[in-house]
Amino acid sequence: MASATASGASAAASAAAAVPGLSFRRAVVGLRRPAAPPPPLRTWRLRASFPSSSFFATLKRSPKRLKYSSQRLFKKGEGMVYVKVDPSGEDTWKLEPIIDLIKEGAVGVIPTDTVYSIVCDLKNPSSIERLRRIKGIGDSKPLSILCHSLKDIDTYTTGFPRGNNQGQTNIFRAVKHCLPGPYTFILPASKQLPKQCIRNGATTKYAQRKHVGVRIPDDVICQAILQRLDAPLICTSVKWPSEDQWILDPAIIADVYGKRYTIGLDFVVDGGLRVADPSTVVDMTGSYPRIIRQGKGPKLDWMVAEGEDHGPQPELAVLQAA
Repeated sequence: MASATASGASAAASAAAAVPGLSFRRAVVGLRRPAAPPPPLRTWRLRASFPSSSFFATLKRSPKRLKYSSQRLFKKGEGMVYVKVDPSGEDTWKLEPIIDLIKEGAVGVIPTDTVYSIVCDLKNPSSIERLRRIKGIGDSKPLSILCHSLKDIDTYTTGFPRGNNQGQTNIFRAVKHCLPGPYTFILPASKQLPKQCIRNGATTKYAQRKHVGVRIPDDVICQAILQRLDAPLICTSVKWPSEDQWILDPAIIADVYGKRYTIGLDFVVDGGLRVADPSTVVDMTGSYPRIIRQGKGPKLDWMVAEGEDHGPQPELAVLQAA
């Protein structure tokens, strides 16, 4: 028995000598476990309201990826909707996604017949407050409304004076000759206008509390949007955040406001470059129409310039225009 054991040990020693330096670890290194199969691909069920491929075919992403907070309509990582429309209006069908976004409470930028404006739905109070934060203005600053027709103006303001037997002139007929056009008329607001649209005090020179500026822009793209909505748009012009100058390039607007404000814009409608020529602001709340800012719209005979003495001529011109 001892000799058999000795012979077995001798055989094991001979085998170890035949494979010099082979340790146990090196001997089993080739006996690794087989790689696990890859996990199955996950599939996602899209909601029925998810846009179709034709929707994305009409859209263009903003020049740079923009960061969004939960206050925007889009999830973090998604891009701003950027729609380029021909200024002639021949492809206004591209605006359908913009119409839907506005109705859902979006805040964005559209062109007018003067400069670009930040807009939102007049009937959405949270959108109005968000518009103020994006522009960086407080509740004391006035906001204007973009209207599709004179009917909208009559709904949200007390309207233009139509004359009476007590000698009040009929300004309404004169105004119809310059609208649509590059004018902003300051009128008393009606009860239908949301409180968020009206300033809380006379902090500017051209209106007291419960006055609002109204516009009917002479722009094909702007009018194409307004006629598809149920109400006018609240608006404010787009300026550089630190300078009192308008931004006239829509691509720069998307970049500047998207990078600066985490609550920023949901969309930009690119209607081409604009000229730094704002609307002419006319105060209609006094006894006669007074221009308080001369802009793109020319001074008409029935208007009085700021600092100009009022005489009988403006009222006479209104009567002749009627």
